[in-house]
Amino acid sequence: MTTQLDPGTSLDGEAARRTARRRLAVVAVCWSLVFLDGIDTFVYGAVLPHMIGGGHLGLTDATAGAIGSYTTFGMLIGTILSGTSSNWIGRRRTVLASVTVFALATLGCGFAPTATTFGIFRLICGFGLGALLPIAISYGMEFTTGPRKALATGVIMSAHQVGGVVAPLLVLAVVDPLGWQSVFFISALPAVVLLPVAFTLLPEPPATLVTLGRRADADAVSERYGLAPAAPRRAGATRSESLKALFRRHQWAITLCFWLTAFAGLMLVYGVGQWLPKIMGDLGYATGDALMFSSMLNLGGVVGMLVAGRLADAFGPRRIVVIWFALTAVFVFLLGVHMPVGALYAVLFLAGLLLFSAQTMVYATVGIHHTDADRATALSWVSGMGRFGAVFGPMAGGLLLAAGRADLGFAMFAAAAVFGVVMMTLAGVLIRRHPETGA
Repeated sequence: MTTQLDPGTSLDGEAARRTARRRLAVVAVCWSLVFLDGIDTFVYGAVLPHMIGGGHLGLTDATAGAIGSYTTFGMLIGTILSGTSSNWIGRRRTVLASVTVFALATLGCGFAPTATTFGIFRLICGFGLGALLPIAISYGMEFTTGPRKALATGVIMSAHQVGGVVAPLLVLAVVDPLGWQSVFFISALPAVVLLPVAFTLLPEPPATLVTLGRRADADAVSERYGLAPAAPRRAGATRSESLKALFRRHQWAITLCFWLTAFAGLMLVYGVGQWLPKIMGDLGYATGDALMFSSMLNLGGVVGMLVAGRLADAFGPRRIVVIWFALTAVFVFLLGVHMPVGALYAVLFLAGLLLFSAQTMVYATVGIHHTDADRATALSWVSGMGRFGAVFGPMAGGLLLAAGRADLGFAMFAAAAVFGVVMMTLAGVLIRRHPETGA
């Protein structure tokens, strides 16, 4: 009996199971690394009420918002550079370097003696955090066979939200007995175990090996992991070809729409993610409840990744993005409405289910729209341009809080979701008019 794994590739049953286990190991490693990314991303927002309330490092709402924006600015630079640099040094090395950078910088945050030093470490941390995500998503899509690439994206990104669930729980468990510094020390330690595992189990993707001129190695990896042979390099193609592909003919307008949608999505993800505990505290909820609200939001995000991924594979990720952003606008706006705590938990779960996976399905849309050779670069740039939203969201939230207008925070984020609906709808119109732009 023959099992079809990918177009042009067939193996006997036992060989198919071996290659499937190898592909699963790649996805599992990427999931674990993105889990660390999620903890290090969300732990800052979770520990902020304690740091500001205790006067640690002299942090105020405004300075904390600025440091959050430094982090996302670092993510912007790291994200943009990662896809392009992976065409020169390989995706595997890019992944390992990014995890090393954010783990060491997170450790440094715990030793920071001043707010300035703390901000510098968060900037460096952001560089590593941003560099990892687009490459990890690209790994998941390329090592998943059949029509399940959107689900693979959701599974990889669910790790980010699991990290968001764990971060507030970690703060609640250790910040009072051990101090705020311990949160950053503990967040950095798992990388010591996972980096050697990633070094051992992550292969270089076939498409990258072809870009690096290693055709024989690419074919060997394809055979070992049960993947279709990587497409040959275009005649005369250079290592910057993937970047040029984002702007050819009508593609530039579609690329711009993708970027603006990601701006809206990441403004939501990082603005709500960082400021939810503080806004809820300012609206009159207890600090412990506010931290649990953050965990509930991210728990909804975990479920949303899996639900949105399956629906996107069935109906197309662009359609899911539009529906998800529209519903996100409704539920994020409702977060600013006073209601019983039980009802608020339900709204938080649904808001998390929608807002995180809406942005993740933007990545799925971009990944499916582009070829294997161009995917990592396309993902890194859409994520990088979206990071401007991630810079703006925390900064705008901090300014609103400093002005005593916490009540306007959720309305602003709801408006960002509406903007995402408009931009992805426009992208769909352009793609239908110019179908030759698709992969």
